[in-house]
Amino acid sequence: MASEKTSNDEAVIKDDAHAHSPPHVHEKGGVLHDGAESSGESVGEVQINKYQIDDSQKLGVTGAVFLILNKMIGTGIFSTPSAIFAATGSVGISLMLWVIGGILTFAGLSVWLEYGLAIPRSGGEKNYLEHVYRHPKYLATCVLASQMILLGFSSGNALAFGRYVLYASGNELKDSYKARGIGVACVTFAVVLHATLPKWGIRLFNVLGVFKVVVLLFIVSAGFAALAGHRLVDDPRNFDNAFAIESGDGYSGGGAYAYSNALLNIVYSYKGWENANYVLGEIRNPRKTLTIAAPLAVGGVTILYVLANVAYFAAIPKSALAKSEVIVAGLFFRNVFGDSAGARSLPAFVALSNLGNVLAVSFAHARLNQELGKEGLLPLSRVWGSNKPFNSPAAALFLHWIVTIIVLLAPPPGPAYNFIVNLYTYPGAWINAFVAAGLIYLHHSKKENWTSGWHTYLPITVIFFLSNVFLVLVPFIPPDGDWNADGYPYYVFPVVGVAVLLLGAVYWTLWTKVWPAVKGHKIVAERVVDVDGTEVIRYRKVNAHSGKHE
Repeated sequence: MASEKTSNDEAVIKDDAHAHSPPHVHEKGGVLHDGAESSGESVGEVQINKYQIDDSQKLGVTGAVFLILNKMIGTGIFSTPSAIFAATGSVGISLMLWVIGGILTFAGLSVWLEYGLAIPRSGGEKNYLEHVYRHPKYLATCVLASQMILLGFSSGNALAFGRYVLYASGNELKDSYKARGIGVACVTFAVVLHATLPKWGIRLFNVLGVFKVVVLLFIVSAGFAALAGHRLVDDPRNFDNAFAIESGDGYSGGGAYAYSNALLNIVYSYKGWENANYVLGEIRNPRKTLTIAAPLAVGGVTILYVLANVAYFAAIPKSALAKSEVIVAGLFFRNVFGDSAGARSLPAFVALSNLGNVLAVSFAHARLNQELGKEGLLPLSRVWGSNKPFNSPAAALFLHWIVTIIVLLAPPPGPAYNFIVNLYTYPGAWINAFVAAGLIYLHHSKKENWTSGWHTYLPITVIFFLSNVFLVLVPFIPPDGDWNADGYPYYVFPVVGVAVLLLGAVYWTLWTKVWPAVKGHKIVAERVVDVDGTEVIRYRKVNAHSGKHE
C-alpha cells in the first residue's frame, strides 16, 4: 500500500484489492470533506485539497431533528391512511399496522445508527453496501446509484402539494395536470432556493418542520374533540367492533398483496428516519447529535401518526375515508369544521407541510447525488460533484429536479399517487434487506473487526431484515379480486422497481467491463484518507498498460 499523487493532486492510498476496508487507517493523506470550497496546503511534497463547509452551516441536534421530521412528516400521514384502510377493511388492523410501522422504523434506525457511527460520512446506505458487498467490485454501488438517482424523487410530495392547494381553493378533488403543474412549481422553488440560498433553504425547512408538527397536533386535538361529539357529521361509529374485517364501498380485506401494499404505504409515511445519515458530513458531532436527534424525531412522529389516524376514524365514515385518496386530512377538516372559507384554509397548512417535505427530500437526495459525482461514479461526475456557482450542490439539485418532474408528469391522471408511493418505496425494501443482512454478517465475521459507537442486537436486525423480505416478495403474489383494481396491473410497480435495480447492474457491466475493454483502461477504487482515518472512495480510470490515470 503506497501513497501517491493523483492527477487532481489529492493524496490517496491505493488499495484496489481492499478498497472498501474499514475506515480505521491513520495516514497523513488527502483530506476530503463534504462541502463547498476547496483550499490547498502542502504536507511535504504532497498537495492536499480540503473540501469543507463552514461550521455555521453544519446541523446540530435541533437541525437534525427537523431534517428528519421534515422528511418523515410529508404527504404520508395526510394522504395514505385512505389506501391503508381500503386495503385492510379493518379500523383496528389499520391502527395496528401504523404501530408496527413505528416498531420497524426504530429497528431500521438502530441499524443505520450503527453503520453511521462506524462510517461517519455522507452518503447513507451507499457507504454501508460498499463496505459489506465488495465482490463483484462496484456492483452494489452501481445498483444503489440507479435506485437513488432514478427513484429518489419528490414527485409524490409535489403532487399532494398541488392537490391540497386546489382543495383549499375550492377546486377539483381528482388528480389532474393542474395539480401536477402546481407540483412542478413547488419542486422548482425548493431546488432553486437550495441552489442559490442554501442557508435560507435550511432555515425554511426548519420553520416548516415546526409548522407541520403544529398541524399534526391540531389534527390530533380536533380528533379528540370529534370523539367527544364535536363534529358536523353523524358519528361514523368506526370503533364499534374495530378489528372486524369488512367489505364495503371502496374497501375490503384484500389478502397478502393488499397488506403488503398497506405496509409499503406506511413505510413511505415513516420514510425519512434515515435522512440525517445522507448528510453526516454536514452534522456537528455526529455521535452525540444522531443518538439524540434520531430517536427523538422517530418516537415523536410514531405517537403523532397513531393519534392522527384515530382522529381520522373519529370523523370520517369508512367509505368516504377509503375513497378520499390524497385528501384525507382535507376531508377530516370539512367534517369537523364545515365547508367555510376558514375551514378550507386548513388544507393550505397541509400543503405547506408538503412543501417542507419537498425541501427536506431535495436537500438530502441532492447531496447523495453529489457524493456519487465526487467519487467519479457517474457520467459528467465533475459536474454533479461540483459546488459551483453558489457554494451549493446546484448541479446535483438539478438532476434531482429532472427525475422528479419526469415521474410527476409521466403517469396518466388517475391513481397516480399510490403508484408513485409504491414505486418510491419498493426498491428501498430491497436495499434495506441487503443492508440488514450485511450487518448480521459484520457481527458474526471475526475477520471484519467491526466496531461502532452504537450496537444493534441481533433480534432487532433480523426483524428489520424479514420485514423487508416480506415487502419485496409479496407484491408479486396476485391480489384477491381484480388484478387491475388500481387502474394498472398489480405487478407494475414491483417489476419497474426491480428493473431499475437491474439497470444499475447493466450500468456496472458497461462501466467496468465493456467500456474498459473497448478503451483499454480499467476502473480502480482509491481511498482518500484524512488525518482522522476517514476514507472516501474515488473511482478512476487507469490505463491498463501504463498504469497511469487517464
